[in-house]
Amino acid sequence: MRARGGHSARRAGVLMAAAVACVFAGAASAQDAGPVGDAHRGKTLSYTCLGCHGVESYKNAYPMYSVPKLGGQRPEYLAAALHGYREGDRSQFTMHSQASTLSDQDIADIAVYFAGKPLVATGKANGTLPQAAQLCTSCHGLDGVAVAPMYPSLAGQHEDYIVRALEEYRDGGRKNPIMKGFAANLKAEDIAVIARYYSRIMPALRTESRPYTRFGEP
Repeated sequence: MRARGGHSARRAGVLMAAAVACVFAGAASAQDAGPVGDAHRGKTLSYTCLGCHGVESYKNAYPMYSVPKLGGQRPEYLAAALHGYREGDRSQFTMHSQASTLSDQDIADIAVYFAGKPLVATGKANGTLPQAAQLCTSCHGLDGVAVAPMYPSLAGQHEDYIVRALEEYRDGGRKNPIMKGFAANLKAEDIAVIARYYSRIMPALRTESRPYTRFGEP
């Protein structure tokens, strides 16, 4: 009984630390606000982005995984992700190549365009919350809607993309220190459970529709 109580206390401490980290991250994002995004300009700039992110269920060729849904995310998170790709904190060659040409204003505009109308939190779990996902809820919410603007919402995100992202945090492909710490001890079965839980939540993130071009009109 003593050992079990100690384990519960440690777990509660980790949950509290995660919640505090989220609060401070949200405060930091408010203090370090960048350029104000222009969705109209972002739509114009996003024509290359839509080649992948505007196609439902489009997959990265190698390694094979679904390109993430962006509609419904917070623009602050999308901007942070693009900065990460631009600066090399995320190691994806295509995204680094695309982001390396973008100014801070370009990033803000694209982020606002793709976010559209962000998801709204309900505060309710999607059925029974699996144990493996309990720590995740401190930042990503019971319903997959992030509790702070700089964190990604996961509701309805592609299951294989969530798996890929967690593996990259665990293995060093993404250098966010908070996520690296959480992912470091995850087993493959834990990652699968977390991805399955969040991917099935509704309302969900969505894929931005790619407009027809003169080459692709029916």
